[in-house]
Amino acid sequence: MKDLTKNEMKNIKGGGLSAAAIIGIGALVTFLAGIIDGFVRPLGCNK
Repeated sequence: MKDLTKNEMKNIKGGGLSAAAIIGIGALVTFLAGIIDGFVRPLGCNK
């Protein structure tokens, strides 16, 4: 196993989620919750 210097450790990238990925996952969860809610608790249109 190779020991890394402090400078090499600072330059390591990866392993994290970007803001776009977090927003995308949140949007997907919200969308799926809406679909499930529509099937479980269907509401008619109030016109």
